[in-house]
Amino acid sequence: MTTTVTPPASAPAALTPADTTAGTPAATPPTAADRIAHFAGKLAFETDPSDVHADLESGARCVLVDSRGDQAWNQGHIVGAMHLPTAQIVERAASEIPIDMPVVVYCWGPGCNGSTRAALAFSLLGYQVKEMIGGYEYWAREGYPIESATGRIDHPLDPLTAPRGAITCDC
Repeated sequence: MTTTVTPPASAPAALTPADTTAGTPAATPPTAADRIAHFAGKLAFETDPSDVHADLESGARCVLVDSRGDQAWNQGHIVGAMHLPTAQIVERAASEIPIDMPVVVYCWGPGCNGSTRAALAFSLLGYQVKEMIGGYEYWAREGYPIESATGRIDHPLDPLTAPRGAITCDC
């Protein structure tokens, strides 16, 4: 699925080569308000496996959507997630997810932008949506429950992603 997005009029102008050179600051450094808006904006639209797990455990009202294809879903997915591939969101979402239900989408991991495309599709339909950064990969690496088409998968906690013996990283 290819989606064309036109940036809002308020979007910043394109970066110049000098703005993107490592170690070279932009011509005009961002203001405190710019920095606050940037990071607050990220938190408004992104979440992580630890926060999603805590929300699900607390009974927060949301649906977790795996936007990957059938083969990926069958290989492994988050326990309790709904399988709704990105290509099917437009045709299925309205009949399967109430419009007032907050949605969290995920894909494979940080090397895949499928969850970004899924979040855009839900947004275009009017849903409140967040993208789970790290995706399925980091959910599994943090030791949260996963399953496949054949049942539960035991996956050990990766100490590079979360502290041993702790519920969260406390960040």
